[in-house]
Amino acid sequence: NYVDRHLEVLEQLDVEYRTNNKFEQVYRDFETQKICYLPLTAFILKPIHRLFHYTHLLDKLLKHYSKDHVDYEDCLSARERLGELQPHLSDQLRHSENFVALCELQRDTVGFDHLAAPHRQFLRQGCLNKFSTRKGYLQRMFFLFSDVLLYTNRVGHLFSVHGQLPLHTLAIEERCDTPTANSFIIYGGNRVLTLAASSEEEKDKWLEDLTEAVDYSKNLPNDEKISYLSLKSCSSSDDVMEKCGVEEHKVSPQRSNTTVHVCWHRNTSLSMEDTLRAAHNTLSGYLLRKFKNSNGWQKLWVVFTNFCLFFYKTFQDDCPLASLPLLGYTVSTPNEKDAIHKDFVFKLQFKNHVYFFRAESEYTFSRWMEVISSATQNAGRTRLFSRKDSALDD
Repeated sequence: NYVDRHLEVLEQLDVEYRTNNKFEQVYRDFETQKICYLPLTAFILKPIHRLFHYTHLLDKLLKHYSKDHVDYEDCLSARERLGELQPHLSDQLRHSENFVALCELQRDTVGFDHLAAPHRQFLRQGCLNKFSTRKGYLQRMFFLFSDVLLYTNRVGHLFSVHGQLPLHTLAIEERCDTPTANSFIIYGGNRVLTLAASSEEEKDKWLEDLTEAVDYSKNLPNDEKISYLSLKSCSSSDDVMEKCGVEEHKVSPQRSNTTVHVCWHRNTSLSMEDTLRAAHNTLSGYLLRKFKNSNGWQKLWVVFTNFCLFFYKTFQDDCPLASLPLLGYTVSTPNEKDAIHKDFVFKLQFKNHVYFFRAESEYTFSRWMEVISSATQNAGRTRLFSRKDSALDD
């Protein structure tokens, strides 16, 4: 069945993409079309996500229906069947999401081959500022896996690997004696990285995941521990990173529908636990949208999936008119200064970018707030997506 065999489809797609130039070009061309608003691999996982969505819907129906309702028994039967699948489904989804994450990152990076190696787990991706003796703190993209930490620089539309640190060699020290806020040090072999996060929350995310991953890696069998591999980047100096061998690789148009580029531009990070939780929280429906400096409200069909809002004119449209990635945004209700005198309105904000959305009823308003805030702290003003409370419910 599809649950058991969809991973075979993903694996075969990856093999063909890496070994068949003609197939690779067809694949790339399809992903540039408007109808492919997510990476193709994300659509292959959608049927699995749907089963979790159906479970949530059935739970709500069973809570709403009385036991003598004409549909109660059918809903209960369907819910029980899905419940039997749930443990197996969760394991399959984690494995598949991890494989997809590794394959997608392989396409967005250069300088480190075979990311989708057996036993490797993706843990977190995101921005940290790395200290350089000549240039001070510079923004770098970090990728944390179960066996290695990679740090990269953005060159064109790709991330060029600048260094790798096997986790079993690492030691981490939180900085308390520096004027640079939210900084910490990583020691690995003969390398010392002084890093600073964009906020205390981001620092806590990285320290928590790094500490857990380092402790775990030190207990791995020796054959699963990574040693230093050869890098394709030409130097370990930040001053010449931009000259490294990206030119040797095919440069394709930026895949703006991937989270790695959103993390880079928003200076934030994303974990595998966030990704798994997001699979349980999707929603679609009509909303009225208003920009900060506009007067009117525009009615749109809105889909929330993969950390992003997609806007359609109607639910019958195949391609979205626009999209709004929500990583780094805060969600709240409007305040007095916003001068929004309407009911059922929520506010999304990132720096000076402000959007207001108006739901049709109190129930739909609460559902949108619930789903968009699903991976955040329950606060009046919440950053999407917080590490706290991000683990999947058992």
